[in-house]
Amino acid sequence: MERYICIHGHFYQPPRENAWLESIEMQDSAYPYHDWNERVSAECYAPNAASRILDSEGCITEIANNYAKISFNFGPTLLAWLEVKAPDVYQAVIAADGESQAAFSGHGSAIAQAYNHMIMPLANRRDKYTQVLWGIRDFEHRFQRKPEGMWLPETAVDLETLDILAEMGIRFTILAPHQARRVRQIGSDTWLDVADAAIDSTKAYEIRLPSGRSLNLFFYDGPISRQVAFEDLLASGDNFAHRLADVFSKEPAWPQLVHIATDGETYGHHHRFGDMALAYALHHIESDGLAQITNYGEYLEKHPPTYEVEINEQTSWSCSHGIERWRSDCGCNAGRNPKWNQSWRTPLREAFDWLRDSLAPHYQERAQEFLRDPWAARDDYIEVILDRSPENVREFLKRHATRELNEPEVVTVLKLLELERHAMLMYTSCGWFFDELSGIETVQVIQYAGRAVQLAQELFGDDIERNFLERLEPAKSNIREHGDGHRIYERFVKPAIVDLTKVAAHFAVSSLFEEYGEQAEIYCYHIGLEDYQTFTAGKPKLALGRARVISAVTRESSVLSFGVLHFGDHNVNAGVRAYQSQEAYQAMLQQLSQTFSSADFPEVIRLLDKHFGTSTYSIKDLFHDEQRKVLDSILQAALSEIEAAYQQLYEHHYPPMRFLSELGNPVPKSFHSAAEFILNSELRKVVNSDTLDLERLKSVLDETQTWQVELDAEGLSYLLQQTLERMTARLVANPEDTDFLKHLLAAAEMLPRLPFPVDLWRVQNLYHGLLKSSYSEFQSRAQQGNEVAREWLGLFVSLGQQLSIRVG
Repeated sequence: MERYICIHGHFYQPPRENAWLESIEMQDSAYPYHDWNERVSAECYAPNAASRILDSEGCITEIANNYAKISFNFGPTLLAWLEVKAPDVYQAVIAADGESQAAFSGHGSAIAQAYNHMIMPLANRRDKYTQVLWGIRDFEHRFQRKPEGMWLPETAVDLETLDILAEMGIRFTILAPHQARRVRQIGSDTWLDVADAAIDSTKAYEIRLPSGRSLNLFFYDGPISRQVAFEDLLASGDNFAHRLADVFSKEPAWPQLVHIATDGETYGHHHRFGDMALAYALHHIESDGLAQITNYGEYLEKHPPTYEVEINEQTSWSCSHGIERWRSDCGCNAGRNPKWNQSWRTPLREAFDWLRDSLAPHYQERAQEFLRDPWAARDDYIEVILDRSPENVREFLKRHATRELNEPEVVTVLKLLELERHAMLMYTSCGWFFDELSGIETVQVIQYAGRAVQLAQELFGDDIERNFLERLEPAKSNIREHGDGHRIYERFVKPAIVDLTKVAAHFAVSSLFEEYGEQAEIYCYHIGLEDYQTFTAGKPKLALGRARVISAVTRESSVLSFGVLHFGDHNVNAGVRAYQSQEAYQAMLQQLSQTFSSADFPEVIRLLDKHFGTSTYSIKDLFHDEQRKVLDSILQAALSEIEAAYQQLYEHHYPPMRFLSELGNPVPKSFHSAAEFILNSELRKVVNSDTLDLERLKSVLDETQTWQVELDAEGLSYLLQQTLERMTARLVANPEDTDFLKHLLAAAEMLPRLPFPVDLWRVQNLYHGLLKSSYSEFQSRAQQGNEVAREWLGLFVSLGQQLSIRVG
C-alpha cells in the first residue's frame, strides 16, 4: 500500500506597519537591530528558498528549493513585503508552486490564508466572508490559479468559517489533532470518540456542514510537529526523515499520509540550519524510497476521504483553552514575565468590537450614497489594494458606483473603504497573542484602530475617539509607566498619525538634505512641487516653496506652502500651512527671503511663526527612516573632521610609535585609540569597494596585527559580504569575463585568512545558479579545444571549492 509524506509550513510574521504610510517592515524581538535586507528575510522569514544539501565532507552538492516539495502558506502581508524587499525569494516561492504542480499531478503546494490573520471564530460573519474572499483573491493575484486549500489563522475554527470556505470553493484545510471530536466511516451510523487527539492523522476526512456543503479536513501529526517546532528533531535531517517514516503501519489497510504542520520559520529561524535538515530529509526520503513526497491536493485526488469527522468548535492549535488566548487572561502567553497578567485582552477586544459595530452602520449609510452595495464593494476592494493605479480605481468604481463620481466623492468612497479595511486589520491575532498591552504587536493593532478612528472623524464628524479611548481605559498595562490603553494610545498611536500637512512638513525638512526633483514619492504619497526656492547665508539655509500632496490610497490632495530654516546642524525650524492665495504666498516669500539675506535669524524664526502659526516642525517630526538618513547626513561632516584629526595624529606619530613597539614597550592608549579608529575606517572603505583591492586589504590587516587593535568584526563582515555578492552578481551577468573570475577567486581564497567570518549564503546561491546555467556550455567549449574555456573551468571549479560547493 502506498506511503505518502507531506510537510506543511505556515509562514506568517506580524508586520510592523505604519497604518498611515502603508510602509511595511517585519518585526521580531530576536532581531531588533537588523535593517531587514534580503539575507535576513531569507534566513528568518522566507525560510530558505535555497537550502543546502551536504555530502559527508561538508561540501554542498545541491541547493534545493524546499518550497517545491513542501506544502506552504504565506500571509499576504509577508508576501507583499518579500516582493519588494527580497524579490529573489519571492520569485522562488512563486516558481516553487509551479514546480510542485508539475511534480504533484497538477496540484500546487501553495495554499491560501485568511487575509490578515484574524481569529475567525471571534469575527462576525461579514468579516469572516471578506477575510476568506480577500485571501483567495490575493492568492490568485500572486500564484495565478485558484487555491485548493486555505490555512485558518492559529487553526482557530468554527462551523460557520468552514461553511464559508466550502461556499467559496476551498477544498480543504488543516487542523490540529485535538480539534477532532468524533469520526465514523462514511455510510456508517457508528461514531468513534477521538477526544484527546486520538484521531488517526494518516488519512483525509470529510466534514458535513449544516448548510449541506462539505469540506475535507486533514489533522496533522501532533507529536512529530511538536518535536520539530519545540524539540531538537531538526538537529539531524536523517533522524527527521526516519521519524516521519516510523509512523507508517507495517500492514496498512489504506494509503497512509504522514504529515506535519509547523510555523515555517521553524526551518532556519527558530532552529538554525533547520532548513538544511528539511532539505536533507526530503532528499533522503525520496532517494531511499522511504515514502512518496506529496501535497494535500494530490493526495485528495488519489485518495478521497472514506471517513467523516465532527470537530471541536472554538478551538485552535496554540491555546489549550480553545480560543481564549485572544479574548481573556486564560494563562497562555509567551512566558516573558511570569508575574504579568493578560487581563487587558478582554477590554481590548471589547473596545475593538464596539468600534467595529459603531462604524458599520455609519459606513453603510454613507457608502450607499455612492455605491450600489457597500458590502459587496468592500469585498471587491481587495482588487484596489492589490493595484492602486488610477485606471484600476476607475474600473472598480465603474463596477460599484451608482453614478459617475466627482473627485471629492471618490476620496470619500476610498476613505470609507479604508476605514473598513482598518476595522479588520485591527483584529490581527498577534495583538492578543503575547504578554503585554504595550508590546509592539498590540500597539500595532491599536494603530490600525487609530487609523479607523481618524477616518471616522473625518467622514462622520462625531466624537468617536473619546468614546473609544474610554473603552480602552480598563485595559491595564503590566508596566506602570504605560498605565492603560488610553495612555498607550496617546503615547504610541497619536504621534504616528499622519495627514497631508505632516507629509508636506517631512518633504520640506528632508528636501534640505536630498534632491527630490519636481515629482517625488514619499511612501504612499505623491508630491508635486509647484515652486521651490533656496537661500544660503554661510552654513544656514532657508527653503521656501509650495507643493501639492496626494495620497495614493485615498486620492485626497491639498496644496500646501512651507518654509524651513536650517542652521547647519541638527536645529531645523519648519512651518507648513494650506496654500491661501498667490498674493499671500508672494508676501511670505518676500518677507522671509529678505530677512534671511540680512542674517537676522531670530526675526526669520518669528516670521515663520507669523506665517505658519502653530504648524511648526523639526527633525523630530520626520518619518523614522528619513530621520535616520538626515541625522547621518548632519553627523557626516562632524565625523569627517574627527577622522581627519585621528588620521593626522596616526600618521604624525606612526614612526616613533612603531619604534616604541619594536622595542617591546607599551604603546600609549591615546595612539592605540587613534590606530583603532583609523584602521577600522580604512578597512570599511576597502571592503566596501566594488573593486576590492586585495593588496590594500592585506596591508591594512597587517597593520591591525601590528597594533593589536580590536576590529569591528560584525560591521566589516557585513560590508564584505555585500561586496562579494555584488561581485558574484557581476560575474553572473557576464560569465565570459575570465579576468574578473580570477579576481573573485583571489578574494575567495583570502577569506579563510580573515580575522572575521563572512556569510556566503547569497554568493553560494549565485554561484550555484551559474553552475546550472553556464558550466555545461564552458565544458562543451573546453572539450572542443577552447583554451580560454579550459582556463575558465579550472578557475570556476577552484572558486566552487572555496565556497564549499562540489562541482561535477
